[in-house]
Amino acid sequence: MTKEFTQVVRDPSTILIVLVLPLILLFLFGYAVSLDASRTRVAVVLEDSSEPALSLAMAYQNSPYFDVTMARSLKPVRNMMIDGEARAILVIPQGFGQGVKKGQIPPIQIITDGSQPNTANFTTAYGNGVLNNWAASRQLEAPRGQATSQPLQISTRYWYNPALKSQFFLVPGSIAIVMAMIGTLLTALVVAREWERGTMESLMATPMQMSEFIASKVIPYFLLGLGSMAICSLTAVFIFGVPFRGSIFALLVLSSAYLMPSLGMGLFISAATKNQFVASQIALLSSFLPSFLLSGFLFEISSMPLPIQFITNAVPARYLIPSLQTVFLAGDFWSLFLPNILIMLAFGIGFFLLSFRTTHRSLD
Repeated sequence: MTKEFTQVVRDPSTILIVLVLPLILLFLFGYAVSLDASRTRVAVVLEDSSEPALSLAMAYQNSPYFDVTMARSLKPVRNMMIDGEARAILVIPQGFGQGVKKGQIPPIQIITDGSQPNTANFTTAYGNGVLNNWAASRQLEAPRGQATSQPLQISTRYWYNPALKSQFFLVPGSIAIVMAMIGTLLTALVVAREWERGTMESLMATPMQMSEFIASKVIPYFLLGLGSMAICSLTAVFIFGVPFRGSIFALLVLSSAYLMPSLGMGLFISAATKNQFVASQIALLSSFLPSFLLSGFLFEISSMPLPIQFITNAVPARYLIPSLQTVFLAGDFWSLFLPNILIMLAFGIGFFLLSFRTTHRSLD
């Protein structure tokens, strides 16, 4: 174990994996990945010059969700949709003001870019929302097919994430993705490095047992993994502003449980391949892609086909991401944590048993 710690200090690549790579990945996920539809580029076509039409157009222009370009006819903004300069066109038709004077709002036309379905759905919902809020402020009846303004005052409250910032649940989820890569990469190279450098023969000549050999390879990188998790958590709280409502103890237990399958899988890959390059490639593919695509980080597992949902049960990150999001945004809920911790520990035990079976005191 002392030798392994000395190797870590002397090897700059390990320091890069532990300290630099997590920060780079976390900043990429935190700033590049966003599900917020704020400041969506839209064009508002104002075909009516009445005061109500101008008032509604100003409501769209003042909305924090839209970056509005005003036009008087539909023809000049068609090319904006084709060129991607606008994701939607909102048409306020002629006669809009006359309908308002009668106490009812004529329907407006919302044309969206169907090549991006999520943005199209968001834009339609926000466009209707601005219209309904404007109708409620003027105590008017909304058009047929859209929500009718109610005489009641409805106060909406969002628990745990009042601002609905996607960054608040994406950053804790990205920590799980980062730790899956880091944990697997750290141990994916250790046994393969011994084989490539010819030092495995010297280790086999000692009276050390295989359990001691595995422990000496895992414990240093387990501590490094906890340090990397601490760096990611501090970055999430103090740089990205993610609230931390749980306890450090819960975060420590969840991190320790998750490092077991990550380190175990890396050790198994390293012992099976005996080649650092091959081990690193397999570690990246087997840790990053399943964790990113099948853990519920970006895509809801319940919306996946049933065979894929069944496969997601074999992805350890699936059990850490909801726990991390809960400990950051909601607090300590051990009824959620404990089953996930037990499942992650079971994965870890399975990988370590495979590592024991793969690591032999033999040169074959």
